[in-house]
Amino acid sequence: MAKKTKALGKGLSALIPESIEAKDSGIIELKITDIVANETQPRRTFGQDTLSELAESIKEHGVVQPIVVRKDGKGYEIVAGERRWRAARLAGIKTIPVVVKDYSKVQAMEIALIENLQREDLNPIEEANAYRTLMEEHKVSQDDIAKRIGKSRPKVANTLRLLNLNEEVRELLISGELSAGHGRALLAISNEARQLDIAKRIVKEGLNVRQTEKMSQKTVKKNKKPKSPEIVEIEGKLRDILHTKVSLTHGRKKGKIEIEYYSNDDLERIINLIEKK
Repeated sequence: MAKKTKALGKGLSALIPESIEAKDSGIIELKITDIVANETQPRRTFGQDTLSELAESIKEHGVVQPIVVRKDGKGYEIVAGERRWRAARLAGIKTIPVVVKDYSKVQAMEIALIENLQREDLNPIEEANAYRTLMEEHKVSQDDIAKRIGKSRPKVANTLRLLNLNEEVRELLISGELSAGHGRALLAISNEARQLDIAKRIVKEGLNVRQTEKMSQKTVKKNKKPKSPEIVEIEGKLRDILHTKVSLTHGRKKGKIEIEYYSNDDLERIINLIEKK
């Protein structure tokens, strides 16, 4: 866990040159009502119990660590520290200490994403949606996202794949009833109804990720003829080259290759790889 935090810290320091936790002459007090939440904030769920606890602490001790904001029109938009801002409002505080930074929309979203990842505040679907927004709306590549947050590109790609799950299965990941590992295992099942049935069984029986993987593999085998070792080997080679899931269907005279991509940016990346080969 320390290794992960260290890697993420490098990404955050690249975006915020000086520590926002250190004493800073740029800290000022702003009215709570002059500050708005970041509409691209990746975190969508805030636990009411923990928010109430923080509000009680703020009533007693005040807001110890300033939040980071950017100028937005006539007011200010939160870059980092939305939870503290929400708790301060709940506590009835009129002003809050802030550091004002000249960040763009993209920088603000990247910093909010990294802050939440460091604190492990995001559920897997919130994380995946944040990556997709950076890629599709702000044209940030998967490689750049991976470098900024200290994760490998395949890990970013695997998180994005979770958005292909059945909508009700995604809700189970949001609520924490299923983990990202469960979700990745369920992706092997293309039939959404069957995928949801198994997801509900996982929750009911408390199955772990390994048990889910075995169940998913068993389900796939029931509905598909086993592939020859040669086909499996070719799929593996293509997967290693393209860094995405590849499925090969081979017939007597013809066949087809299915290559998965998870955004327009990812499609362009795969096309570039194929052209280079």
